[in-house]
Amino acid sequence: MMDTVRSFLRSVLDVGMAVIPVSVVLGVIFGPAVPFIGADTIDNISALVADLGGSGLVGVITLGILYALWNR
Repeated sequence: MMDTVRSFLRSVLDVGMAVIPVSVVLGVIFGPAVPFIGADTIDNISALVADLGGSGLVGVITLGILYALWNR
C-alpha cells in the first residue's frame, strides 16, 4: 500500500514539475492574466524566493528540500 501511495505522490510531483515551467513561459508570453492558469506564476515564484531569502536558516533548509526533490 505504501508503494502505491509513494508512486502516486511521485506522479503528482512529476506533473507539477512539468506544469510550473509551462506556466512561467505562458506568463512571459501572454502576461500575468493567462486565463487557463488562473494565477500570476512569476509573481508567486518571486514572492516565494523573497520569503525564502528573508527566512534565514528555515529558508535555506526549505530550499535544500526543494533542491532534493528537483534532483531526484
